[in-house]
Amino acid sequence: MFLSNNKRTRHDGNIRRAHGAASGKDAVNRRVWRFWPTYIPIALKLSLSIGVMLSLIMFLLGAIIIHNQTELLNHQILSSGRIVVTQMAESAKEPILANDILQLDVLTNNLASSDDIIGTSVYSTEGKILSSAGPQPFEPYAPLAGNDSMYLRRAPITVPWTWADSAYGDLDAISYITPISYKNITAGYVLTTFSRKKMTTSIRDSIHSIILATLFLIPLGIVLSYFIARNFARPLQDLMDASRAIDQGEYRYRLHEKRNDEIGYLMSAFNNMAHGMLQKKQVEEAFAKHVPAGVVKNVLANLDGVKLGGTHTHASVMFIDIEGFTSTSEMLSPTEVGELLNEFFTYISDTVPLYKGTIDKYMGDCAMLVFGVPEADDDHIFHSISYAVFFQKLLVKINNMRLSRGKVPIKFRIGLNTGEVLAGNMGSIDRVQFTVVGDTVNLASRLSSLSNPEQILITEETYNVPLVRKRIVATRYETIHVRGKASPVSLYQVHDVVEPYRTDMDQEIRRFLLKTQQEQ
Repeated sequence: MFLSNNKRTRHDGNIRRAHGAASGKDAVNRRVWRFWPTYIPIALKLSLSIGVMLSLIMFLLGAIIIHNQTELLNHQILSSGRIVVTQMAESAKEPILANDILQLDVLTNNLASSDDIIGTSVYSTEGKILSSAGPQPFEPYAPLAGNDSMYLRRAPITVPWTWADSAYGDLDAISYITPISYKNITAGYVLTTFSRKKMTTSIRDSIHSIILATLFLIPLGIVLSYFIARNFARPLQDLMDASRAIDQGEYRYRLHEKRNDEIGYLMSAFNNMAHGMLQKKQVEEAFAKHVPAGVVKNVLANLDGVKLGGTHTHASVMFIDIEGFTSTSEMLSPTEVGELLNEFFTYISDTVPLYKGTIDKYMGDCAMLVFGVPEADDDHIFHSISYAVFFQKLLVKINNMRLSRGKVPIKFRIGLNTGEVLAGNMGSIDRVQFTVVGDTVNLASRLSSLSNPEQILITEETYNVPLVRKRIVATRYETIHVRGKASPVSLYQVHDVVEPYRTDMDQEIRRFLLKTQQEQ
């Protein structure tokens, strides 16, 4: 048991260390990404990419040039060295056979004084130096000292060697050894040493030139590529600006640049998309003028299929109709009747959203309003009563304005009821309408016909809602018998709302009237 617990402890410790290491790594990554820019222009990305590509090309090109130049110089030195050492071997035949050391000295000294040749030696067949001028790789302290016999026996041969801090300075040389032959008899050996300093200097100068050219071309290439990339990315920037405009609802934004490439095709597609979205918005706005905004949202959210029927919910229903509309219409022309109705309904449509109400439909001279559907509202009862009081006070002031202009006042009746309704799509598969139906709706319509002008009637059930009763001013009105109902219905007449709702309502009325006057 002890061993098992000990193993478990070590295992848990390993897990904690692993988690600690992982969390530490995540913390480092978060710190690194915190300093990483969230937006990098595509022009900068393209210019940096071109700069990196240009650097790689210059590096590869420089490596190829240096390699080819090195091979060429080595080939030139090798060819010239073999020619020179062969000529020296031909010239040394007679002196070495005649044992004319003086003539050999003249030959070696003359050759050693030539350009690029730093040393010449003539050896006997036993490896003894007969004549020498300048450095040679087999002399004492040289890198190949004591190995002369080995190399001479392998002639003809090429021997590259270096000697730092020699009496002749730092040497980087290559020696060519060839035998002196006469009638297939080896009479000796010639060693000629060439300096590779010019070659290394030439290669070093080439490297410096390539580096300088690269250091000059890379910034120049980055700058030029940036301007080229910026010109290339400008249409993409225009597309990004256009997408931001569309995202902010500016559906009339268009891209006017004409191009005959892929970006031009993309711009054309974007303009078509923006035009389609503008048309969709216009359709939605036109749709919203005929259908409540909440219903529009529900329809657009379920375009795949509109189902008939609805759901049972608690809501408030209000009917507002013009009193004596028939007799009033007889005194007015059809145009004036239309203007009267439009003005009346405009007052309703402009103000009912203040109390979270929705216009269900217009029926002749009557407007049917609903509260609590399609948008849910937990306080829809008070909002509906408040709106009835609001509209009553508003029309008093508007009628005074109409009378001052010589127009007939608008008298109206309000019926309001609260209860359970069926809210949803009613009609047929081909034509539907969102509305509410039920006994609550029927009673609201009945109360509208029973009320007097500028009178607001509600049921006792509505009045007794605790959160409503303490915020309104109402008195018992009467009890009526409604056809189709077994029990009588007790009614209350609403006169006003209490403070501070009354003050807020009066201020809202003043703001609305001021706005209306400014628009006129």
